[in-house]
Amino acid sequence: MIDPRRLRVLRALADHGTVTAAAAALHLTPSAVSQQLAALESEAGHPLLLRKGRRVSLTPAGELLVTHAHVVAAELERAQATLDALADGTAGRVGVAAFASAITQVVAPALAALKERSIELSVRDAEGHESVRLLLDGEIDVAITEEHRTTDRFTRFPLYTEPFDVVLPPGHVLNGGPVELRQLADEDWVVTLPGNPLRDVVETACAQAGFTPRIRHTSDDFRAIEALVAAGAGVALAPRNAVGGVPVAGVAPLRRVVAAVRRGSEDHPLIRAVLDELRS
Repeated sequence: MIDPRRLRVLRALADHGTVTAAAAALHLTPSAVSQQLAALESEAGHPLLLRKGRRVSLTPAGELLVTHAHVVAAELERAQATLDALADGTAGRVGVAAFASAITQVVAPALAALKERSIELSVRDAEGHESVRLLLDGEIDVAITEEHRTTDRFTRFPLYTEPFDVVLPPGHVLNGGPVELRQLADEDWVVTLPGNPLRDVVETACAQAGFTPRIRHTSDDFRAIEALVAAGAGVALAPRNAVGGVPVAGVAPLRRVVAAVRRGSEDHPLIRAVLDELRS
């Protein structure tokens, strides 16, 4: 019989790629993780891991078992939610991670309303890709992120959609009206760091306009991006709620923002209450 607790260890290894990183996510020692994985291989009766130095990859049997592990995890989440609903749990704490403008737009108003119902939010400021990792690792209950960052291990609830605007230095010749992105082909650019999904949006939008942005400065903090642009360091493309700017002419890139929860947990009474308040 396969121990479902060991499936959680295998999922963490698949998510993080090394025994050390998986151990950190699970708050275990690397030795304990290695022992759990060895025991799981014995239970499964198949080799699950390929070891290459410090990194570990999954065998076909390991990848198949991870797929089943996702299903088992979702059912366990659903079972816990059902039990909590049976107990009519209506008070407690829910962990939420969101990027700064989403905290302003939806999390802070929801926090005030939920507090009156004895539901407390524990809020973490995290970019969309970081909140997804926190949700996968079980460190939070709800991640507010971009729609395309989610996986089939999550259930998504749409919150809002916002366009990207062009951010220009004071006195720029294009200030005051809609801007065609191709007009910015010769400008220096301020963008988010590699790995941030918003950088992909900017690079794709520029490519569709026929050029590659000349990136001079990077930051994941939109206040810093706004300050750099104001200082004449370049131009930027940013979500409207993060930084005020000039509209893009024609069809602007969009950020679709969702609340994501681990599949199966959406029926938990506390999480359901938080999702309802965030959406309202």
